Amino acid sequence: MTQAAAGATSAALTPGARVAQRFPEAVLASLTYRGQETLVIQRDAWAETAAFLKSDPALTFDVLMDLSCVDYLRFGRSRTSAPTLATPSPLPYYMKPKENTEKWARGVSMDDYRFDVVYHFYSSVHNHRLRVRVPLKTTDVKIPTLSDLWAGANWFEREAWDLFGVVFVGHPNLRRLLLYEEFKGHPLRKDYPITKRQPLIGPLN
Repeated sequence: MTQAAAGATSAALTPGARVAQRFPEAVLASLTYRGQETLVIQRDAWAETAAFLKSDPALTFDVLMDLSCVDYLRFGRSRTSAPTLATPSPLPYYMKPKENTEKWARGVSMDDYRFDVVYHFYSSVHNHRLRVRVPLKTTDVKIPTLSDLWAGANWFEREAWDLFGVVFVGHPNLRRLLLYEEFKGHPLRKDYPITKRQPLIGPLN
């Protein structure tokens, strides 16, 4: 195969397939659900993979649209928390729900990994998108910061630290964003006690 042909073949790959081709051992799962491509990436390979997402000319993910976190502590362990494909609300009588045979999958063990840090990337150059999930264990809730690659990650990461307790290693100013510094715990964790009382903070003077 000529170099030009190899380049054309590479350019024809989806963003997720291109990442999987470059970092085959880093990709824990490659999923497509409702037309949206998702990669599940190992935490230890995330810094290098993220840099590739931004610098590779065929990807050029120059926008980090969102960063969030999910706690799967109780997910799927009851009927109310199980993933479902049911229509979320009644449709008008003249409409029928679209048939969907896809099954949602996390891609890693619920028992081994409690948290996912979820990233949504967009390329303004190529007009394509990619979701990346990086699973974390309960005992090691740390992940490299992306604030040096995408400036917008700064506040996203502070929010995830504030509400879920995810430590973004290398962040220049990892402190609470929505809650006050004296707040104890991380309230969006599924084991946070709903009756927990927080210290009262009065005027500084």
